[in-house]
Amino acid sequence: MDWPHDPDGEEGSEGMRKFGHAVIVKKVDEEESFPLDTAAFVEEYGDDPVRMDHETVVSLADVFEYVEEGEYDDIVSFHQAVGDGLRASPYWQYNPMIGDDVSA
Repeated sequence: MDWPHDPDGEEGSEGMRKFGHAVIVKKVDEEESFPLDTAAFVEEYGDDPVRMDHETVVSLADVFEYVEEGEYDDIVSFHQAVGDGLRASPYWQYNPMIGDDVSA
């Protein structure tokens, strides 16, 4: 896919490779972006690339298919919704072991 900018370039990752949540949340400003309407956010940034892992890049709109649509009053609720959406998506690859038994 032809991206509007390089997902690993200055505009996509501030000079260093950033992934998933970090790429999405840097598009908002805690003071000025809220309340935030997800439909308007996706309209503005939907074509932007989001690097999910070392080889997978998807559009922000693809990620937001899994984020609960609505309006978020503050950055904390937005962070939580994005995190929940990422974990619900097929793009999320991080699966930490739960519990103390690491031998299983």
